[in-house]
Amino acid sequence: MDIKIHKNKELSIGEALIPVAALVIMLAFNVYVYGDEALSGSNQFVLLLGGAVAAIVGFFNKVSYHKMIEEVSENVKSTVGAILILLMVGALAGTWLVSGIIPSMIYYGLQILSPAIFLPATLIICSIISIATGSSWTTSATVGIALIGVGGALGFNLGMVAGAVISGAYFGDKLSPMSDTTNLAPAMAGTDLFTHIRYMALTTIPTYVITFILFIVLGLSVDVTGNVDIATLLTDIKASFTISPWLFLVPVVVIGLIIRKTEPLIALLIGTLLAAAFAIFFQPHIINKIAGVDQMTFQSAYKGVMNAITGDVVVATDNKTLESLFTSGGMKKMLGTIWLILCAMVFGGIMDAIGALARISHALLKLAHTTFGLFAATVGSCLALNITASDQYLAIVVPGKMFAKAYEKKGLAPENLSRTLEDSGTVSSVLIPWNTCGAYHAGTLGVSTFDYLPYAFFNIISPFMTLLFAAFNIKIRQLVAEKNN
Repeated sequence: MDIKIHKNKELSIGEALIPVAALVIMLAFNVYVYGDEALSGSNQFVLLLGGAVAAIVGFFNKVSYHKMIEEVSENVKSTVGAILILLMVGALAGTWLVSGIIPSMIYYGLQILSPAIFLPATLIICSIISIATGSSWTTSATVGIALIGVGGALGFNLGMVAGAVISGAYFGDKLSPMSDTTNLAPAMAGTDLFTHIRYMALTTIPTYVITFILFIVLGLSVDVTGNVDIATLLTDIKASFTISPWLFLVPVVVIGLIIRKTEPLIALLIGTLLAAAFAIFFQPHIINKIAGVDQMTFQSAYKGVMNAITGDVVVATDNKTLESLFTSGGMKKMLGTIWLILCAMVFGGIMDAIGALARISHALLKLAHTTFGLFAATVGSCLALNITASDQYLAIVVPGKMFAKAYEKKGLAPENLSRTLEDSGTVSSVLIPWNTCGAYHAGTLGVSTFDYLPYAFFNIISPFMTLLFAAFNIKIRQLVAEKNN
């Protein structure tokens, strides 16, 4: 709520869109040239080039270099928490692998989750965890990683699995009273939390039902059973790890801490340290192999665990299906994602400093002559902010501040605005590769944004659902009606 919206009366809408057009063109060409490797570094530099174009536009409109750098600094500062969480997620993934937690989840998951029900079951599991924790990020970092492993072992396209994980994670993120965006949206619109959640459920539940049906159909139509020998996989997992239900104590503790409102960074750190201790107790042979010794000592145990936390670790197996699942990059793996976020914040910070973000939102607002037009302008503004500012919080705060008066003038209750902010701003953030959310989930799950995007049904459908309700005047609450109640 303390985010400032920078306005620049001298900046025209055409000038505000120049950096956006330049960025889209450069990114499209870069992806054409590099394909899936674009996120390895070239996209990051393209974001800096986009920031340079925005800076040139700013110079022509009397915006000082120092003001732009100051705003970039503020943007980068706002991502410190996310960056630390990313590093801790990398550490968590490393220790959860070598301790046998993820392999145990895969082992038991293969026995419980048949291919026919796997995708809808993944959706439901992630929905429950996300509602309980209030965090799509925590959901991906815990059960999400394990479900990706199970799906990979079953032979599923990982984009499908990641799409189900993200759909479930964002369903819970939207409806949980512990979610930061669920608290932020009503604060921006001027309504209370539980009114917002009840009203948002009207569009969220139908979207979720459609998503659930789509994953049922997808699960039944994809043939994976013929290519996977489950019995062999289970045998090979047990040959590499000591499998035990006691290992589930660690994820239970982490999820319990989040539910009790422990800061995610602290909960993830505790989960990492507990998993490290479990690795030494349950998987001493793996720790010895990582440390390059035959017999464990305090020094070799420290070295093995530290290598798993910070760098690349591969647990050897003769099964090619499991080979990629038993690999972790630790904190090192997250550096590329962090690099992407920092470069995105440079572009978003300069766009904000020169007044381009406010100008684009204002232009969209001027097009809103009808109630449907107002909803469409809000959705468009949220999507534009997620693309240009690369941050879901800005995609909620800026349109929230810009559109609040317009909704009031139209006689619309504030929960209309808060619902639309979540239906478009929150869920679309994960669909943008250089957005902090898109970068995080792609890095955590090990699946590129473009691979999971076609299957993130909940996130794709949500903005259209809110527009459908507006177009047919379904459950559009009026201020007058509210006063009569």
